[in-house]
Amino acid sequence: MTSASVSVPASRRLGSAGPPVFPLALGCMGMSGMYGASDEAESIATIQAALDAGVTVLDTGDFYGSGHNEMLIARAIAGRREQALLSVKFGALRTPEGGWGGFDARPMAIRNFATYSLKRLKVEHIDIYRPARLDPQVPIEDVVGTMAELVRAGYVRYIGLSEVGVVTIRRAHAVHPICDLQIEYSLLSRGPESAIFPLLQQLGIGVTAYGVLSRGLISGSRPGAAGDFRAYLPRFSPENLQRNRALLAPLEQLAAGKGLPAAQLAIAWVLSQSPSIVAVIGARKRSQLADALAATRLQLSAAELQHIGAAVPSSAVAGERYGEQQMRMLDSEHGGIG
Repeated sequence: MTSASVSVPASRRLGSAGPPVFPLALGCMGMSGMYGASDEAESIATIQAALDAGVTVLDTGDFYGSGHNEMLIARAIAGRREQALLSVKFGALRTPEGGWGGFDARPMAIRNFATYSLKRLKVEHIDIYRPARLDPQVPIEDVVGTMAELVRAGYVRYIGLSEVGVVTIRRAHAVHPICDLQIEYSLLSRGPESAIFPLLQQLGIGVTAYGVLSRGLISGSRPGAAGDFRAYLPRFSPENLQRNRALLAPLEQLAAGKGLPAAQLAIAWVLSQSPSIVAVIGARKRSQLADALAATRLQLSAAELQHIGAAVPSSAVAGERYGEQQMRMLDSEHGGIG
């Protein structure tokens, strides 16, 4: 996907089969412990500020905080349901100690997950429903077929996917139209450009790009609080972090020349790659949200966008985006070329 425009439109469509949406989505995962403790009142205020600003998609997972995130969102959107498009991931299993217990996308499990999400969110339907990962034990046709049944029953509006490769995307789309693929994409993670993005464009499937700031690496955020999962990610190890900070120096210099934070340039770069991309911003505070919203108003020339991309070569990034075990589980990394 290449940029044909120098500005970010006020709205875009989430794939040919999906709804019109704001260019930014609010990722709510960090409001439920994944980056350490958070302030619930500030989290709710941030969600409501996002809706006030026109943000439509709220991204969550039923396993974020073992249901806490969905209940938090329910409180935030009370009386404002019509303003929010709820994007929910399912399938990851949790243990009472807070650990991870595998993944389950069997048809009965999907129906069970959906039932509890509807209750926790206090809604009649989920707008976009997606398996968080590919379950190698369950054919994707069975997974999408079960979600299609939920669509026909009125419990789900659109079907999405997450972190899957081109073979899986083709098989899934043959069963039911896919609204969007959620996948990590940023200046530092450009893997989808080679095979996945061209296929999505061909099939009319949108992209919700998460990790657009590489989990805070681009914005200068560091793991610190207890429970911050970034402490276990390779790119944040002491040695790799030092190398990656040096890699980002040219971006910071370009941003300083414009009087902007580097994060805003990075977000604008992602959004400008295609009108099919919606950037998921993991803001936990209203100040972080305001900074991200400002990126949608940036006017960057095609030459500037090319300069930004060249200044931070993703091939030079130190460390994978996830740990070794998680990388092995990502169908998007091993799903063939179709």
